[in-house]
Formats: sequence, C-alpha cells, structure tokens
Amino acid sequence: MTATDAKKWFRVHRRTADPRLRLVCFPHAGGTAQLFHGWPALLPADVEVLAVRYPGRQDRLAEACIEDMATLADTIEDALLPWLDRPLALFGHSMGACVAYEVALRLEARGTVPEHLLVSAHEAPGRAERAALHAADDETLIAHVRHLGDLHSEAYDIPELRDLLLPALRSDYRLTEGYHPPNPAPVKAPITAYVGEDDQSCALDGVLAWSGLAAPGSFELCPFPGDHFYLVDREAEVIADVGARLARVWGSGRA
Repeated sequence: MTATDAKKWFRVHRRTADPRLRLVCFPHAGGTAQLFHGWPALLPADVEVLAVRYPGRQDRLAEACIEDMATLADTIEDALLPWLDRPLALFGHSMGACVAYEVALRLEARGTVPEHLLVSAHEAPGRAERAALHAADDETLIAHVRHLGDLHSEAYDIPELRDLLLPALRSDYRLTEGYHPPNPAPVKAPITAYVGEDDQSCALDGVLAWSGLAAPGSFELCPFPGDHFYLVDREAEVIADVGARLARVWGSGRA
C-alpha cells in the first residue's frame, strides 16, 4: 500500500507536531469518521486522533465497501504501518469494536502491542446473536437502526440521502453478521469495555465476555447512561474517561 493509499484510510486530527500517542477510532456500521470529530479538542494535546474512514461513504463513496472482516482488518493494519512510530491505542464503537480487536491482533502478531483496546457497545467476538438483517428489506433495516438510537436517522427520510447511505449500512451489516470467530484469541493489550446502560442491542454478559480476551486483571467495564449511541450525548464524559485511561498508561511507563 502506497503512502497516499494509507492516508485515505484516516482523518488525522493533530494538535502537536510531536504526539506522545495516537488514538485510532473505528466507527459503527453505516458510520463515518465524523463520529469522532469532537474528540481531539477534548483529549490531551499530545494525543493524535486517527479516525478510520471506511470505503463506500462520504469522500470514499465511489469505492466498494469491504464486506469481510479479515479483509477489512488486514487493510487497516497495513494502512497503519506509517503511523507506528508512536504508541497506539484503539477505540471502536459497535461494529468498530470488533474491527479494532481484529486490528489489535494483527498488530500484536507484527510485534506492536497497542497500549489499550477500548471497545464500545458490542459484545465480545462470537457472543452476538446470529441475524440476517443485511438481507432484510430497507424498511426493516432502517427500523432496526432507529431502534438502536436516534443518531441522524432522519437522513433516511430523505430519498436522495437514503439511496446514498443504505448501501454502506447494508454492507456493514453483512460484514458484522458474517463475523463469528469460533475461538477468539486473547490480546496482550488491556481492554476497557464501554456500554450504554439502556443499550438493548448487547447483553451485559456478552459485553463482560471481553474480559476473557484480556490478560488477568487488565479488563474494566465502564457503563454510561444512554442507549447504543450513549457516546454522543455523553461525549465529554466518555472522552474524559478515555483520556484518563491513556494518561494512566503513560504514568505506568508503558507509553
């Protein structure tokens, strides 16, 4: 992958020329890097934010979506190679939690252990119920998304936007619903699992199952009031918690 190809995978928010750490943020199914646009201003200035830009949406609209988890994780890991001169932490929301986990596994196999894996609003790999929403009609798929929480769902009421947004959403659901690793491997990075207390899309025991993929004593559960998109309404509080956990890593001498 060329340097130009690698750069198109990330929206980079930099407040210093010499960051201490890079936080790579992975959006949800149908989501975009825009979800994290407010994060850089609320994190320490020496944290550089790389928000992942999946193909098939926004300024990558003309590119085909990736519908296979292994292919997506392989490609993102490859795109991250120019950014490995600083420690990395990974934050993934919903579908992005599983993508972040798979990228963490690949980085660790390369010899780069992320400082922290922060997963949000998703059960541990292999724990989510099997479904086939990707094959449902448009109205059923949209109704499911609205049931998760009201995050810009009004866009589906505008025919032109609906036609632009639905292909990526459906492709992402095909990816997540096809992702069922039989024996998920543990990671060396500590794991923090965030969840909305009213999020009906993921059972608490499934979220707690992330603890089985972390080293003993290196897992924490962090609930917030709210639904699947709790991190929008509670953005400042969530970012403050993330920042505190990253600072804790620095204080331990790992970063």
